[in-house]
Formats: sequence, C-alpha cells, structure tokens
Amino acid sequence: MTQTLLSLGHGYTARALARRLVPQGWTVIGTLRNESQFDALRADGVTPMLWPLNFDDAFQGVTHVLSSIRPDDAGDPVLRLGQSALAKADDLKWVGYLSTTGVYGDMDGGWVDEDTPLEPGGMRGKMRVKAEAEWQAIDGLPLHIFRLAGIYGPGRGPFAKLRRGTARRIIKKNQVFSRAHVDDIAQVLEASMKHPNPGGIYNVCDDSPAPPQDILSFAAELLGMDPPPEVPFEEADMTPMARSFYADSKRVRNDRIKDELGVVLKYPNYRDALKAMLDADQT
Repeated sequence: MTQTLLSLGHGYTARALARRLVPQGWTVIGTLRNESQFDALRADGVTPMLWPLNFDDAFQGVTHVLSSIRPDDAGDPVLRLGQSALAKADDLKWVGYLSTTGVYGDMDGGWVDEDTPLEPGGMRGKMRVKAEAEWQAIDGLPLHIFRLAGIYGPGRGPFAKLRRGTARRIIKKNQVFSRAHVDDIAQVLEASMKHPNPGGIYNVCDDSPAPPQDILSFAAELLGMDPPPEVPFEEADMTPMARSFYADSKRVRNDRIKDELGVVLKYPNYRDALKAMLDADQT
C-alpha cells in the first residue's frame, strides 16, 4: 500500500516533515484554510485540501495522520468534526498529535520528563491537556503524542528582529526555556512513523535549555552587533500571548526520543543551530 500522510493544519512543522517524506515517494495531503497558499504546497509536492474537511471520506487510502491544529475554546477542532470518522478508519498505521511542553506547567526551572504530572497553570496549557485526553480516548487509534518545546528554524530565528532593531532581552529571574529546531522535530516524527509505538508520548526538544536572553545575545554576537537592551519582565510591553510564555520556567528532558526512536539530534544546542542558519542564509 502506498504510504499516504494526511496533514491536518499543514504549517511550519508539517512542511518540514513533508520535505523529508515526499522525496521518499510518500503521498502527502495538507490542509489549509486559505486557497491562496495552495500553489506553494503544490511546489513542495504536497496535495492541498481546504480546511475544514468533509470527513466522510477524508481517511480513504490514508495510512498516517498528523494533526497540528491547536484546540480552541470549544475543544479540539479535528475531533469535533472528525472523531467518528477517525474511529472507523481501518487503514491507519500511525497518528501523530502535536502538543506542547506547556502541559507540564511551571517548574521554577526544574526538569520534566514524559512521566511528570500535567499541571498547567494557564488556559492554553489546560486546553492542551484536555485535547490530549480526548485523542487518547479514541479506542484503537494508533496515537502518538509529541510535546514540542519552543519551535525555531529558518525564518523563525532571532536574526530578523535583531536586524530590524526590535529585539529585546526580557529579563525574568530564573526564567529558562527548552526549544527545538524544526528539522529535528521533523526527524523525530519520521522516526516514530518508521517505528510506531501506539500510546507513545515524546518530549521533543534539544539538549540545552537556556534563558531566552542568552539566545539573543549569541545571535547578536554572530551578526557582529551589540546585544539588544535588557528590559525587566515587569516593565516589558508585551501582548498577553507573549507574556504567557514567561509564566512557565522549566527544563525538558528528551531521553525518550533518543533511547526509543534512535534519534541523533542535528542541532543539539542553539549555538550550533544559529551558526548553521546564518551560514545557510536561513535567517
């Protein structure tokens, strides 16, 4: 049977995965809300479909499903529209749900792994916990959950803000984040597809959690610029969304993707990643 991936919410991470799968002969179908983006998907070898789907026949011939669609106030949009169809899809070998390390909540800089209790403080984290549980409740679904740290990569690095002069080093005591390069997320997903373990949950991040201001300082150094000014968190003018990211401070362990999936990170730390992005002009 031809291997066919249905990518629900075909965004930044899913596009990186498609770049790995399409050259191997996979059929990749990606959903988008805007038809104006269809030509870009076709150029990547991806068949575009308009979201929301008619789920009556959406899974016909589909062997793999990846959902990148975040929950909204009413719950998970995919399950709201397509849970019944998912439960009846007989050809599925692998289903992946992209969640977030935000489900662990604030650990005051401490370490978490996949067995850490889920205690999110904010509404977005609580909605993710609820969505994970709803996916897990579908009997017989070959589900794999991926809890992603902060995603960066080509076009999503610190360089553009530094060059525009809009970057700020926001300082909050004991604040530390984990992050993941999009290419490493894609290779984790591919490795899981090759070695399915229904029920598996994986943290996806690099080996070097760090305060956010350290990344900006290093990127400025690479560009030969002075680091942007420091701004105390309490004084920073931020959107509610941006401020919410600073509510949690934790370090995320990634042993499972290495031990179980055999993943060797391409970018185990932000320093290697930022150097490579700059060398390749992927800023």
